[in-house]
Amino acid sequence: MDYPATGYHHITACTGAAQEDVNFFTGIVGQRLAKQTVLMDGKFPHYHLYYSNANIEPGSIMTTFPYSRIMGRRGSGQVQSITYTVAMGVLPFWQEHLKRHKVEHGSVEERFGQRFIRFHHPAGMAFEVLEDRNDTRLGWTTREIGAAESVRGFHGTVLSVRDVSEQEKFLVEALGFRKTGVDGGYHRFEIGSGGANKTLTLLHEPDRMPGSWTFGAGTVHHIALWVADDGAMAAQKAIYEELGYTDASEIKDRYYFHSMYVRSPGGILVECCCNVPGGFEKDETASELGTKLHLPPWFEGRRNEILATLEPIAVPPGSTARI
Repeated sequence: MDYPATGYHHITACTGAAQEDVNFFTGIVGQRLAKQTVLMDGKFPHYHLYYSNANIEPGSIMTTFPYSRIMGRRGSGQVQSITYTVAMGVLPFWQEHLKRHKVEHGSVEERFGQRFIRFHHPAGMAFEVLEDRNDTRLGWTTREIGAAESVRGFHGTVLSVRDVSEQEKFLVEALGFRKTGVDGGYHRFEIGSGGANKTLTLLHEPDRMPGSWTFGAGTVHHIALWVADDGAMAAQKAIYEELGYTDASEIKDRYYFHSMYVRSPGGILVECCCNVPGGFEKDETASELGTKLHLPPWFEGRRNEILATLEPIAVPPGSTARI
C-alpha cells in the first residue's frame, strides 16, 4: 500500500507565558520566529506562534499555544519529549549553553546508538538535541548559536504509552511506519528513508498514569505529519476509516495549511496536514515573517478585542527574517 505521510510537518505544544516561550525558542533552542497568529478554534483567543529552521522547512516547525488559563497534566498517551538534530560533536557546546542560561538539563545519554541531551521548557515540556551526522538542513543562527551548533530540525518524538501493541499497529497499518529497533523500553519506528524527521519512538511506561488530552499549559498537544495535498489527506482519511479509526476529523482550514486529526490508540493526537499556495507568505512578505501578529480573515472583525486580551510580545532582535 502507498501511504500519504512522508514525515513530520510540525509539532504543537501548550506553553505558559508568551514572552518566556518566545525567549526560549529563539534564545535557547535558537529557532527563528516564523509566524505570529492565533488559535483558530474556540471562543477564547490565544497566540499560535511558529518557530523553525532557516528555511521554514516542514519537519522543523515547532508551534505553541501560550496557554496559561488551564494547566495540563503530563503522563502517558502524550509526547514525552521532542528531539532536534544537531551536528556530531557539538553536545559540549549545548551543555555549556544550557548551563549558562540556567536551563534545567541532564547529562549526555544514548538511545539507539545516538547521543543526546534532554532539557526543559519553562512550562516543563522536555526537548532534546541529538547528534545526527546525516542531517544537512540549514539551522537558524543567533548571536550565541552558530551554524555549526544550530538545530537543523526535528529528528522525531518520544511518545509515552501504557501499551505498545495497539499504538504499533496504528503506526504501521494506518500511517506506514515500520519498526526498526528496540532499546530497552524504547521502540523505534521510521517512515520512508528513515532517520531525521522520519523517526518516532514509543516509550513503554505501563504504570504511568494517563496525561490530559485538553489544551493545558505544560503539555504537547499533537504531532503533525506532512502529506502532499488535500487528495492525499482524503486518502489518509479513507485508510483510517477502513481500519476502523472512525473518529478522524474533517479536513480543516488552518489558513496557512489544511489539517485533519485523529486520536491514536495510545492517546496521542495525530494530525496530517498539507501546505496551501502561499503558505506563511499569504499575509506578509518573506522579509516580514514573524515580525507582527496576523489574524485569519474570519477573526479580523474582532482584532481590537483579541489584541486587548493577549500579552504583548517583544520580538528579540535577530529572531525573524534577515533578507
